[in-house]
Amino acid sequence: MAPNLAGSVVGVTAEAQKTALRDQLVTDRSRRSVLEQAQAAREIAGHLLAAPEVRRAATVAAYVGVGREPLTGPLLDGLVAAGKRVVLPVLLPDGDLDWAAYDGPDSLLPAPRGLLEPAGRRLGPDSVATPDAVLVPALAVDRSGMRLGRGGGSYDRALARVPVGTFVCALLHDGELLDDVPHDPHDRRVTAVVLPAAGVIRLGRG
Repeated sequence: MAPNLAGSVVGVTAEAQKTALRDQLVTDRSRRSVLEQAQAAREIAGHLLAAPEVRRAATVAAYVGVGREPLTGPLLDGLVAAGKRVVLPVLLPDGDLDWAAYDGPDSLLPAPRGLLEPAGRRLGPDSVATPDAVLVPALAVDRSGMRLGRGGGSYDRALARVPVGTFVCALLHDGELLDDVPHDPHDRRVTAVVLPAAGVIRLGRG
């Protein structure tokens, strides 16, 4: 399990604490085997596809997991099979996120930073306000819903456009739901997390 490094060094800025925690979490993820990652992807997909917030959603914003993130292939396939409209992010040069519809794995194109992005018509950054459920990556989340990302701020900007009350769920590996993560005033919370073993956990603050 990744340690809780928040507050471990007196006088250290939140940004320095974030960097230390990110480094530890990335190291922990690098130790996960391909088989473990594939199993986690299947379990996460099963949990989310059974969640009431996803089952009743007409449109779901999701993403393509890459590297040692929880992989999302089974989840995306399941959402499409369930008749959901799925939109995926497109990273813009300024670090903001545009969105486009997902039309199956063959519609994904390689993008900078090792990403895979949808090839369809761009819907605009503000289109993230319309999905009924928003599924996001994270390195860790705490029990108040505070999310730790990779530091680019892309998802903080996107989540600022999501209406209050929307189901916003971060996909995590086991051990990445922490008691506390360092944060800044601009950081955005999620309303839930999903982990392979524990399933969907709804958090106290959205």
